[in-house]
Amino acid sequence: MQKEILVNVEPGETRVAVLEDNSLVEIYYERPTGQRTVGSIFKGKVENVLPGMQAAFVNIGLERNAFLYVSDALPAKNADEEGEDQVRVEHHRERNGKLTIEDLLRPGQEIMVQVVKEAIGTKGARVTTHCTLPGRYLVLMPTVDYVGVSRRIENDRERDRLRKIAERIRPPHMGLIVRTVADGKAESDLAQDAQFLTKLWRKIQDRYRSDPAPHLLHKDMGLIYQIIRDTFTEENDRFVIDSKHEYEKVLELLDDIAPNLKKRVELFYSSERTIFDLYNLEPEIEKAVRRRVWLKSGGYLVIDRTEALTAIDVNTGKYVGTVDLADTVFRTNLEAAREIARQLRLRDIGGIIIADFIDMESESHRKKVLQTLEEHLKRDRTKTYVLGITQLGLVEITRKKAKQSLDDALHKPCPYCDGRGRVLSEESVAAKLRREIKAMLRRSPEEAILVEVHPAVAALLIGAGGTNLRALENETGKTIYIRGSDQCHLENLVVRAMGARDEVEGKALPVRPGQVLEVKVEEPHVSNLWDGIARVEGYVLDVEGGAKLVGEKVRVEVTKVHRTYAKARVLKAVEG
Repeated sequence: MQKEILVNVEPGETRVAVLEDNSLVEIYYERPTGQRTVGSIFKGKVENVLPGMQAAFVNIGLERNAFLYVSDALPAKNADEEGEDQVRVEHHRERNGKLTIEDLLRPGQEIMVQVVKEAIGTKGARVTTHCTLPGRYLVLMPTVDYVGVSRRIENDRERDRLRKIAERIRPPHMGLIVRTVADGKAESDLAQDAQFLTKLWRKIQDRYRSDPAPHLLHKDMGLIYQIIRDTFTEENDRFVIDSKHEYEKVLELLDDIAPNLKKRVELFYSSERTIFDLYNLEPEIEKAVRRRVWLKSGGYLVIDRTEALTAIDVNTGKYVGTVDLADTVFRTNLEAAREIARQLRLRDIGGIIIADFIDMESESHRKKVLQTLEEHLKRDRTKTYVLGITQLGLVEITRKKAKQSLDDALHKPCPYCDGRGRVLSEESVAAKLRREIKAMLRRSPEEAILVEVHPAVAALLIGAGGTNLRALENETGKTIYIRGSDQCHLENLVVRAMGARDEVEGKALPVRPGQVLEVKVEEPHVSNLWDGIARVEGYVLDVEGGAKLVGEKVRVEVTKVHRTYAKARVLKAVEG
């Protein structure tokens, strides 16, 4: 399998893409305004202790207090073997079950904590008192007396060799985990890594003793360094970066930690396009946040996120197969299993995931689909488990959630629909705004009103030939002007004027008969296909014969003025 790492550096953003066989599988962002905090170590102050939740809130100097579970504050003990990506040491949970959060912490107490989960949405960061420091080949665990080897190193002889080395070089009363990248490395390489991490831990302890709380004691390195430390290995064929400054820094860094990889680093420079443009990744990133994901066969996935879980639905779509229905379903599900594994990595979806594959009658087909899903998930560095198929035929998956998903990194909740993903229909909005207009006019002594709404809603409020508008005026006894504007949100109404009839009419009718204007024909007339539509301050101009001039600027003369629109004739096109 060909693996490549592509780095795009811009003044306000750094992006890293990981490709496998030219397919985008991971994407990372780093922005000055949204620096990640996972891995950072703080001196914090306990603000609240909550016995009912067996947790505490800790002020670490961020916008929201961090959350500390009792299981993350218990004294550590030795553990069974863990994988290299076990950033938080979880094995202390079962020790002394009688200890409560009140036994361990009190308000005002100062403690050292490490962020293990980013603040997401309204939730603050999650922290632990069991800090870990990842290096190139090792992970130092200062609070446990234990040695482990990554499960991804499968050769038993190599595992034993690395374990013995780790036992010899580990600092007294501290633990080490040997990372996958250490496979085949000499003892001197691991010893150098252990010495560096030990010195770093001592510096953090010195800062803890001297600095006030809350205070940042240690910040994990920037995105490019993390990628080199955690991802860039012998398995990667190329590391391409489009910044000369960062390219030189990468080479300097590799001089210290992996000189043999320097020959795989390449500088891409172009004043016209980025490395992402060269590999056509921009469209792939756009697809990665869409709800529907098309498969090559013609089938598709639908990915829906909720607070509780992520649901993935598999559909045959355009794929009709060539043999029979069972074979079509099986092949669609196989392709979907591979794509689901890729999408979980690409979108960085964490928590509970439910995949609804198309029903399969054959037990062998079901096993093969599950096997394919598990095989492709093994490529994921984030811990992911396939729990099996439920009685309803749903596949349950869990994936560790430590930071924002790609969707959260790129998007924010819609300020109009409040994250629902849906808005009211034009008919519903027209009915709602009609009631609002009536209520306003009942409370007001003014003779007339001018309101501005979305054009589609304006058409419904006015009605064919102005019938709906006349009915509304008859009900209220007031003069009403309705103007359509593309600047108005579909669900909103803006009152532009209220007052005497002559005064409001002057503002509602911005044109007069005989007036010559320069306008742009925006669209064809809905019912009269010969004419075109232009607008002046949201007021509609029906341009006679303007359908063939859509998109062009023309000089027109206003011939007739009505309550909701005016007629105009073309004098000549405007050059330029």
